[in-house]
Amino acid sequence: MIYEVVRILAEQVEDYIGSSVTLGNVAMIDAAESGGSGTNIENRNLLTVINMSEEGTLKNFPNTHVVGNRVEQRSPVVNLKLFVLFSSNKNQYDQALKDISKIVEFFQGKSVFTQSDTVYDRNNVDFDNLDNFRFYVDLYTPTFEELNYIWGSLGGKQIPSVLYKLTLVQIERPVTNSQSGRVSSMSTNVNLKAE
Repeated sequence: MIYEVVRILAEQVEDYIGSSVTLGNVAMIDAAESGGSGTNIENRNLLTVINMSEEGTLKNFPNTHVVGNRVEQRSPVVNLKLFVLFSSNKNQYDQALKDISKIVEFFQGKSVFTQSDTVYDRNNVDFDNLDNFRFYVDLYTPTFEELNYIWGSLGGKQIPSVLYKLTLVQIERPVTNSQSGRVSSMSTNVNLKAE
């Protein structure tokens, strides 16, 4: 589900800004510039997942599914927060700033993504296991210290970028832990005896 979500984001942003958005590791920019691997990230906008964490407040919800006349109990769904970095590795700095500005503009107008309101290629085999989704995108503004740490761990070369937090990316393994019969009706039989 992580790949599918970031792929949908890349396609949506690319359609809006009219410039390519590539899923790629921004830490590989130096390798690409020196002729090494990662040459597909030169003069492009990049989308990089830089961190993820579990949404702990939703961890204790039961995960039951009714299938026919049986109730299946599964392990709780993992709800993730993804931190994604849009960076513009353009040859012209002014174009990089324009692209980052358009990315911010896009998410200002659309911050909730669902299957019913998001356009993506439903025939693409990459999206075969994408049944139903809902996630939220919020601008995340790190402090200067956090920003320095982020770029330091990514290789040190800072380029125009913006960081977003995606919430409620759900991952579930469809394995049933237990099954039980479904209660379809209930009757009460109260017998009161006078003593």
